Order: sequence, then C-alpha cells, then structure tokens
Amino acid sequence: MAPRASWNGFLRLSLVTIPIRLYNAVSSTSRVSLNQLHKNCNLRLRQQMVCPEHGPVGKDEIVKGYQFEKNKYVVIDQKDLEKVKLQTTKTIELTQFVDANELDPIYLDTPFYMTPDGPVAEDGFWILREAMQKSNKVGIAQVVMLNKEHLAALRVHDKGFTLSTLHYANEVRQPQAYFADIKNRSLGKSHLALAEQLVEKLTVPFDPSKFTDHYQEALLDIVKAKIEGSEPMIVQKAETGKVINLMDALKQSLARSDAKKKPAAPSVRSIQGRHKRRRSA
Repeated sequence: MAPRASWNGFLRLSLVTIPIRLYNAVSSTSRVSLNQLHKNCNLRLRQQMVCPEHGPVGKDEIVKGYQFEKNKYVVIDQKDLEKVKLQTTKTIELTQFVDANELDPIYLDTPFYMTPDGPVAEDGFWILREAMQKSNKVGIAQVVMLNKEHLAALRVHDKGFTLSTLHYANEVRQPQAYFADIKNRSLGKSHLALAEQLVEKLTVPFDPSKFTDHYQEALLDIVKAKIEGSEPMIVQKAETGKVINLMDALKQSLARSDAKKKPAAPSVRSIQGRHKRRRSA
C-alpha cells in the first residue's frame, strides 16, 4: 500500500506547472515517549486550560490572540485567518536556483519527499529533475503549510526530489556573537600534519544505518525490564578522558585508528584448514 501524502498541490517553474505530492521524510514513531502520571495511582494526567481569573475553561471557550502590548491582545478568529490568501497556498513557486554547495545546512528544517501526482505529471517532473541534476542546482521556493509561508529548498534525490523547509534569515542566530572570543592560533606543522592524517584515516563513506540512538535503546531496555518485573541494568557512565599533551594525544589517536583497521592475525586452526584444502585440491 502506497504511503499517504501529507500535502498535494503544484510545483511551478515560470509557465510550467507540475502536479506533485509531498510525503514526510522523517518519522518519530520509533522514539520512546514518556507520559505524565499521577504518582499515587499511575493514571495518565490530562492537561487543562486555566484562566487566571475564571479558572478552568472548555475548548469551546478558547480563542486565539496576538499580544501587541503587555497583557493586551487582539483576538484573531478563523474568518480572519481565511482572509490571508496567498498565491503559494497550493503552489510551490520556484523563484531561483543556486549551486548545491551554496546552501548553508544551518537553514535546513523539515524534509519531505516529492513525487509526481499521477502519470500526467511524470514527463514535466522528470525533465526538471534531469535538468537540475546535470546542472547540480538547488531550487529555492516558497510554500504555505499549516498557516505559515515557508521558504524551501528543492533538491534532486533518488528518482525524485526532497523539499526541505528552510528557516528565514531572521530566525537564524548569527555566529559572530558566539565565535567572537575564539582567537586565531598558529600551530606547528607537525601538529597539523598529524591531525590531517587522523582525519584522513577516519574518512569513510557515510552510512546512517550504522548509527543507532543508544539512549533510546537503553531507555527501552529499562522499560522492558520493568514490564517483565526484573531489575533494569544500569549502564556505567564512561570515564572522562584525561587531558594530555596535544602531540601525544594525536599520536595515540592515530595508533588507535591503525589498530582498528589492522586485520586480525589468522588462528592456527584456520591456517591448518587452508593447508588441508590445498592438499585435497
């Protein structure tokens, strides 16, 4: 069964309009979530909206508002929201293209997979994908989702695209305030050479399937143990490494990486097995 689209509309480039579908590229269903319970009876607690003057209120008594001064609000209802009609409500308008390496990853937010919406859309979809792949470009667009207009980046991915919503410039904190106190340093060539060797030795193709969330796994083990009535295993905290000389630390790190990559010596049994196979051959 095909996954359910989270959004459908049109991808538009100048006069070219392509029906498309978007699917959530990230799932949170595998995360272990904990609920708030009443300590005395373990029943799940319910959140309740409370007015500081009139006490608890029902859902039918709740409205939305914008604070324009301290403790002063203007009420915005659904009719007001419906008046905000933008051209990008059901259309992803590609406004420009940039080189793939020009987009700073700090702006990336939520990713979606994009596919053509039906056979009629496939030709235009495929032509645009091929053109962007050959030119190594990323499309910049705007789209309305959940009552907000998002900036977005369109990238070629597999047989289709990924559309990632982006943070606007005023949402991203500039790095100068955080890095201003970091001084430029002049290190010896030998230190730099060792660091470059270490980086090179640890450089391998990225395979995300090799990484797991160890915290989530440990938390789930504790949950399972408590369900079964057994004592959960306590994970020992890793010791903090001692601060040692930089040059010595680099040399020890290189030696450790070499030891990990060095193949294990064949055992006596395996060597005897090889001789037997050769004699029999």
